[in-house]
Amino acid sequence: MSTLETVISGTGSYLPENAVTNHDLAKRVDTSDEWIRSRSGIGQRHLAAEDEACSDLATKAAWNALDQAGLKPRDIDLIIVATVTPDRTFPSTAVYVQEKLGVPPGIAFDVSAACAGFLYAVNIAHDFIRTGQVKHALVIGAEKLSCFLDWEDRATCVLFGDGAGAVVLSGEAPLTARRPRGILATYLSSDGRLAKHLCSDGGPSTTGTVGKVRMNGKEVFRHAVEQISNAVFEVTERAKVSRHEIDWFVPHQANIRIIQSCAKKLELDEGKVIVTIDKHANTSSASIPLALDAGIREGRIKRGELLVFAALGGGLAWGSALVRY
Repeated sequence: MSTLETVISGTGSYLPENAVTNHDLAKRVDTSDEWIRSRSGIGQRHLAAEDEACSDLATKAAWNALDQAGLKPRDIDLIIVATVTPDRTFPSTAVYVQEKLGVPPGIAFDVSAACAGFLYAVNIAHDFIRTGQVKHALVIGAEKLSCFLDWEDRATCVLFGDGAGAVVLSGEAPLTARRPRGILATYLSSDGRLAKHLCSDGGPSTTGTVGKVRMNGKEVFRHAVEQISNAVFEVTERAKVSRHEIDWFVPHQANIRIIQSCAKKLELDEGKVIVTIDKHANTSSASIPLALDAGIREGRIKRGELLVFAALGGGLAWGSALVRY
């Protein structure tokens, strides 16, 4: 068994050029800035161009992460893309990213766990690294959610946006056994009995269509607050770390009220929470890496600090990760 630590060696993000404010959206949908902000905290979202595929968004975020890590495409052994909006039913979006980056033959595949997808992908990459199978992994959350929103359903279409966030995870030898770096613990779970509350109403083997996003907001809100909070409790317990030692809470950006409720339940100061939902809206699997990259590039998140990621999404699937950045 390898003794390598799985550290975040680089982060990157990409948002499409088209930033659509609530006021812009109100010209298209029966809604208003006040209605959207009061219910979600969202002020704008980015929408991809018609000719921008999910792999295009992912590739641009990946280049930024590679640059920050000081690595070249040839250094990458593993690519995992978390997405529910793949370029094609098959092959994976990851192989298109591999091609566009110029990464040599290696492991590349997608993960589908909706808003929790990035955490599922991180956990998988962590296992590849700590077992010594790969040295550098590129983990990307990328979504073009605008392609399957029902623009007649104002309760859901106003909540989502497009974008991609990426991290490079690298296996490095421990500097000290007393203060481990990188991923300290992870936790994942799901409950298919709750799938009906957040899902697509289509699929290749059922309707032969992509379908549209359907959501029971009240139920999702209730389960999100409970399970995201529990996931943080679980991961800190696994790492034997007090949640009061957490420097930054980087949650899935679904709803500002969910984020605030979780912070309160966890007894975390809101000043320790990274919030980007006002600018990005809900970008599903891309939201945590987008928020992480924003926190790092804005100078808030610093090396050595303790971060906790947590999310809940369609499935319902949820999870968390505790990381010493």
